Amino acid sequence: MTNLMTDTSLPTPSKSAFPVTLTDVYHARKRIRHLICHSELRHDPVLSEQTAHDLWCKLETQQPVRAFKLRGAANKILSLHDETRQRGVVTASTGNHGRAVAYVAKQLGMRAVVCLSNNVPHNKRDALARLGADVRLCGESQDDAMDVALQLEREQGLCYVPPFDDAAVIAGQGTMMLEILEDAPDVSTLVVPLSGGGLIAGITSVAKQVNPAIQVIGVSMEGPAVMYHSVRAGKPVTMPEAPTLADSLLGGIGDDNQHTFALVRDHVDDIVLVSEQAIAEAMRYAFEQYVMLEGGAAASLAALQTGQIASHGKTVAILSGGNVDPHTLADIVH
Repeated sequence: MTNLMTDTSLPTPSKSAFPVTLTDVYHARKRIRHLICHSELRHDPVLSEQTAHDLWCKLETQQPVRAFKLRGAANKILSLHDETRQRGVVTASTGNHGRAVAYVAKQLGMRAVVCLSNNVPHNKRDALARLGADVRLCGESQDDAMDVALQLEREQGLCYVPPFDDAAVIAGQGTMMLEILEDAPDVSTLVVPLSGGGLIAGITSVAKQVNPAIQVIGVSMEGPAVMYHSVRAGKPVTMPEAPTLADSLLGGIGDDNQHTFALVRDHVDDIVLVSEQAIAEAMRYAFEQYVMLEGGAAASLAALQTGQIASHGKTVAILSGGNVDPHTLADIVH
């Protein structure tokens, strides 16, 4: 078990402020309610018995783009002035954030440019094209795609929609936690897929302001888990990307990270890492029981199945997305 946050060899900085308030998140919910759904919180009796948790799963696969990213993208874009919206938006993505931006832009009749690395699976590229996005393939990493997106922002006057490190995006993701508290007010532990940290920042900002005793655990894949290694190093680090089933968890956090790094460092209770085999087994389990999950979403179940989460009371695993490549899933379940 990787127990990063209790490593006494690491310095203990003063805790940073939350990037968003509860008021920000309530405003975000009102702003985006016509574009998202209140996703189901489903009890998992099989894993509850196997893992000795009272386990519930938050099914963000039910969103119109089959991923939680719609919440943050919608709040950011709907927060823009009309003049800014008319110029269009641009973003960099590992797939789901770009899909969310493209979906919102289509609903509002806006131009959307989405920059992807060549590592993004073809199913996610195709989905973007179907939504009418201008898709640009840019290099071999999320950082390469982000560089091109920022260049287009400067050259064409498009508004850059960050995938995670932005207060409006974080507030949008935090709306998920409002739903969890309404459906399970006695929740004690949250298990959250972790990449750039936008999702866990929104979840944690709401959870800890409502009840500091709620435990929040981030889960990443073994290998290029940039946020994990950044927290361990005490500053944002850069790592080369490597093939993984959890492709939606790839990418850096930015050398000038303004919000998510400090929040994860100071307020997330732990980060655990899961193997590729554990992710595959979690994807297979979810498919057989109730839902198709991409590898990044299955990471939360993998951490529970491998015994890396210690908690008492009600545990909620965030199943963050279901945009899995069908060929990849077929290889896993057969």
